[in-house]
Order: sequence, then C-alpha cells, then structure tokens
Amino acid sequence: MKVNKIVVLQLMMSMVLMLGTASCSKKSSSSHASRATGWDVDSQNGTAARNAGKKQQAGPGLVFVEGGTFTMGKVQDDVMHDWNNTPTQQHVQSFYMDETEVTNGMYLEYLEWLKKVFPPTEENYKNIYEGASPDTLVWRNRLGYNETMTNNYLRHPSYANYPVVGVNWIQAVEFAKWRTDRVNEAVLEKNGYLKKGAKTQDVSAESLFNTEGYVASPSTTYGGNEELVLKKNPSGRKKPKAGKDGVVSEEKNVYAQRSSGIILPEYRLPTEAEWEYAAAADVGQREYNIYKGQKKYPWSGDYTRSSKRKNKGDQLANFKQGNGDYGGIAGWSDDGADITNSVKSYAPNDFGLYDMAGNVAEWVADVYRPIIDNEANDFNYFRGNQYAKNKIGKDGKIEIITKDNIQYKTLSNGKKVATNLPGEIAQVPVDENETYLRTNFDTSNNINYRDGDKQSSKYFDFGDSESGTKADQTMYNSPKHNITTDSLGQMVKKYDNSSKRTTLIDDNVRVYKGGSWRDRAYWLDPGQRRYFPQDMATDYIGFRCAMSRVGAKSEKRKSPRN
Repeated sequence: MKVNKIVVLQLMMSMVLMLGTASCSKKSSSSHASRATGWDVDSQNGTAARNAGKKQQAGPGLVFVEGGTFTMGKVQDDVMHDWNNTPTQQHVQSFYMDETEVTNGMYLEYLEWLKKVFPPTEENYKNIYEGASPDTLVWRNRLGYNETMTNNYLRHPSYANYPVVGVNWIQAVEFAKWRTDRVNEAVLEKNGYLKKGAKTQDVSAESLFNTEGYVASPSTTYGGNEELVLKKNPSGRKKPKAGKDGVVSEEKNVYAQRSSGIILPEYRLPTEAEWEYAAAADVGQREYNIYKGQKKYPWSGDYTRSSKRKNKGDQLANFKQGNGDYGGIAGWSDDGADITNSVKSYAPNDFGLYDMAGNVAEWVADVYRPIIDNEANDFNYFRGNQYAKNKIGKDGKIEIITKDNIQYKTLSNGKKVATNLPGEIAQVPVDENETYLRTNFDTSNNINYRDGDKQSSKYFDFGDSESGTKADQTMYNSPKHNITTDSLGQMVKKYDNSSKRTTLIDDNVRVYKGGSWRDRAYWLDPGQRRYFPQDMATDYIGFRCAMSRVGAKSEKRKSPRN
C-alpha cells in the first residue's frame, strides 16, 4: 500500500507540473505578449508590436501587381533603330497601380479643390490654379480643325471618363502628391483620428492636411486645431482594461503614426521598370519562353484583333491603324475611337489593368537615358533619384511651407507651376551628414550616375578645371535655354544658339511609355520607350499613378512546404 501511495503522489505531482507548464506556455503565447520581452504589449506603449502583421490596404483606384522578374527592353521590332531598348533582366517588387489612366473627372476634382483652397483672385495664389491646369491648346493643328476638343475635352461631361491630356510631367507629379494627402486624410478620418467631416470643414491655405506634416507633427495639423485632430486608444477599447490582479492599467490616447499601419505610402508615377512589367503582364503566360520576353503586346498573340469567338475581329486597343486611319471603317471593324476613348473600353490585361497599350501614352518617373544599366542595379531599377530631407529652421523645428514661401517652377512656355503648397514640409538636398562613409550612395542628385556625368564623357580630364574647355563638354551636350519671368510677369527668353549642341537629351527629359491614339501598332509593345521634355505637354500623353507595396510580396498566404 505504501508503494501505491508513493506512486499516486508522484503521478499527482507530475500532473501539477504539466498543468503549470501548459499554463505558462499558454500565457507566453498570448496574442498580446511580446515575442522579444514577454511583456503584455497591450498594456504598454507597444503600437508596432500590437499591429504586427497588419496588411496594407490598397488605395482608391489601385489594383495589386505582384512583383517578379522579366526581360526589360525586349522588343520584336526596332524599325526606328533607336538602340535604346537593349534587353536586360530585371526584378520588380510588388506594387499597386491605377486600374485606368487618370481621367478628366479625376483631374477636375483636383482643380476644383485648388480653386477653393487657393483662390486665383488672391495675389499669393494666382499662379497655383493656372499652373496646375492642363494645356487645352495641345489639340490645335495648323492644318486641322480641332477647336471642339480645345473647348470641350477637359470639362464637358461627355469626356469625364476619358484620360486627361495636356498635362506635363511636373503637373502629373504634383497631382500624385495632392492625391496622397487627400486619401490619407480620408483614411485617418475613417479610423477616428480626424473629426468627422474635418477634410471639408473650413479648408483654407493656412490649415491644410499634409501626410508627412501629420506624421512629423500631428498637433500642428489643420493649424493646430485640437478639435479636428484627435487622439485615439490604439487598442480600440473605450475603457481601460483591468488585469488579473484587478489593477486598471492606463492606456494613453495617441495620434496615428506609421506604426499604426493605416497611413498609406505615397501615390507617385510608376518607374519605367514597373510600368513595363505591369503592361507586359507575363503573370498570365505559362509558356517556357516567358523568360525570353517574347510577348509582343499586353495581351497574348501577335495581332491587334481578338481571336476569341465571342468578339472575334474586334480591336484590342485604340491606336492609329494607318495613314489617315485613326479607327478603321465605320461599323464592326472600327476600334471605337478616333481620338482618345473612355477608359475600360477595351479588355484589361492579366493584371486587371486597362489601356496599357493605346488610348494615351503615359508618363513614368524616370529621366531618359539610352541605356538601362543593369550592371549597376537589377532590382527596382530607376534613374532619377534626388534624395532630400526635412528642412530644419533656426529654432530647431521642421520648417513648414506657408503662403509666403510657396515655391514655383517656371516652365519653358513661361507658365509657373507650384512645386510645394502650404502645410507641406520644406525639403533640402541631403548633405555629407547623410552620405559620409556610405557605400550605397554618396550624393543627393543621382540622375547622372554612371551615365551623363563628366566621368562618363570621353572629354573628361581629371586635371582640368571647371572653367576648362574639356570639362565643359559633358556627354549630353544639350541646348541650355533660360526662360524666366520679370517683375511684370513678362517672359524673358534667352535661347542657346550654339552650333555645337549635339543632342536633346538632358536631365529634364522624361520617359513615356505605351502607344497612343496617334501611334501605329509598333509603339504598343511594352518594351518601346520614348522621351519628351518634362515641362511640355501633348494631346497624346496622359498618366496613371502607382503606390509601393509594403509587407509580403504576395497577397495569398502560402502554406509551408512539406
């Protein structure tokens, strides 16, 4: 019997130890326990840990583009002999892209907001609305009658869903910045960090919402109006939580930050690599030769007409079919448009993107160069980085743009475009404090890295001075015009009439991709690339926005492999 009692006691002790271990295990695996410290982050200021795993939400108008590798610059034909699209293997990270081109209706929303907040009748703001307005005169032709387009295309409701044109690259960038702020403003309001209706209450130039301004200093948003800018309990509980010991832990209400996981990255123009990858949409191909980049159009096949029984013979894009033929013979064989067409008039590609060939060509972010240097980088390729940082004032605080220090860029036609607005944080180029002893970058402006700088030129002489003849002969010896305005607003034109200029390529020409309603089928190939001055506009170049993806590459959760 004694032996049995001892065995029973041992069994009971083992069960107690097992229950205690299970209890500890259960406690440590709590959803609120930090994996680093074991602390209950729900009762600490552990916002980042609490929001770990929160997925990025797609912004309005965007569709997901899963990243991958592709052959950039591969084209089947090169009748122009540009020699500017040598095939290179590139990898693009996942990102989001506008389902369609930015439409007249979307752009008019931007213009109406500018007109309301920055009345053109006020002296300080007179150039903001005008500088953002598309150039409607791009429709005019010396030997063609297009006044109907000049007067109606932008504002007539019949064209509301047509892609906006007459917008230069600089204006497109400013639209994307405005869109970022309006979208995040709505997101914060929806999540209770801004008062309901704050984005429409007494909006003025002195009290604007700016995403980066809010992140840096939430309390100064809307001019420091505490009734509009709210704090919130990160856990979502309205009342403090009592612990097991009955003690009520204090939970501080805080402003939203990046760690909250709700503030979206910026809207921007896609890079050339992103645009080409998204247009080619190789995700829908299953042939082995996908790595060779043999896909000629955003759709499968070598022809511009559909081969499907349901719509056999229909054109798959809006483009110029021949001399004097912008749509085909009226009737079933027509492509449905002579100029641009309403977005979503043609089938999307395998990423769900519309009009990645035809309708309008599109601006991308890159500065144009004849080569894509994949030896320097083959991951998220982009030429045009100009790194900046927040400007710090004499008082040690970040400097916010006010109505008195709005910065403008004077275009080649004399028009002024505002490149920052009140409420935004003033930016300055990074200096040696950020670049010293770095191996990944050593200067603020990287546009000319390995191509276009003096070291790239055969005329470069390390011993020459800046004033020397050789040192002035850079690789891209383009004309250097100087267009300014005087105190009366009149253009002062100083043209470069030198006969020694050899190219139109400089740091102010940007890549545009895709064919348009004015282009032959040759330009519909996603690998084709052209360039145009960033401050000029046409009736056939539009744009769409993109947004970087943060977090997982794929939206689908993959199960572990056995």
